[in-house]
Amino acid sequence: MIRSLYSAGSGMVAQQMNVDNIAHNLANANTVGFKMRRTQFQDLLYQSLVQPGAAAGAQTVVPSGLQVGLGTRPAANEILFTQGNFASTDNPLDLVIQGKGFFQIRRPSGELAYTRSGEFHLDRDGNVVTSDGDPIEPQITLPPEAQSITIASDGTVSYSLPGQTAVQQAGQIQLANFSNPAGLNSLGKNLFAPTDASGEPTLGNPGGQEGLGTLQQGYLEQSNVSVVEEFINLIVSQRAYEANSKVVRASDEMYQQVNNMTR
Repeated sequence: MIRSLYSAGSGMVAQQMNVDNIAHNLANANTVGFKMRRTQFQDLLYQSLVQPGAAAGAQTVVPSGLQVGLGTRPAANEILFTQGNFASTDNPLDLVIQGKGFFQIRRPSGELAYTRSGEFHLDRDGNVVTSDGDPIEPQITLPPEAQSITIASDGTVSYSLPGQTAVQQAGQIQLANFSNPAGLNSLGKNLFAPTDASGEPTLGNPGGQEGLGTLQQGYLEQSNVSVVEEFINLIVSQRAYEANSKVVRASDEMYQQVNNMTR
């Protein structure tokens, strides 16, 4: 019976981790560019009382064996990079990636980070930056008198000046892509960092031959969290936690009966 206590206990710990993950998803249901996570589980080691395929006689083998599992554990919470819904805004610097790709952000440490959030602003020097003031890479700078800012689907940034009909170009937005985006390291603030699991980034212009998506100006990508689906997962996780707790209670009652046998 001691195995049942530890197995049920591992199930309760795993479901607690699942509830924590669901809470994180729901907390970021309105976070621009947020990508939900899905908890994945693995069964633990098995104690083989009778090995499957063991010899049962001179010419026969055991067909199925007898193995007792030792519970479960959370193995990963994979990031799901499905496309979120688009929301129209009045900010010409708001961008959405329609398809694959990440914006490149230069952090204060000098390292590059990557994001799906296209919620950009101008700083006092006219640089296109995030809400934390980190500039986009390659750096895009607009003069203070710039008007009619236009960002094409291929990432070309242009603007006009007062009294001039000619359009000026401010730069080119590049996107990055990874062979395994689920392997990126979440840094917070909608930023990701590459790892050995994600691989090195592949750079290119939006809509280019690298399979990168195109840009849409004046839109933001919303979170891909489905509130209804997360509540369903929450109910399932609660019931699984409750079932494991009942196993713990049943094992405890069985131990109590064994202890009472000596009285």
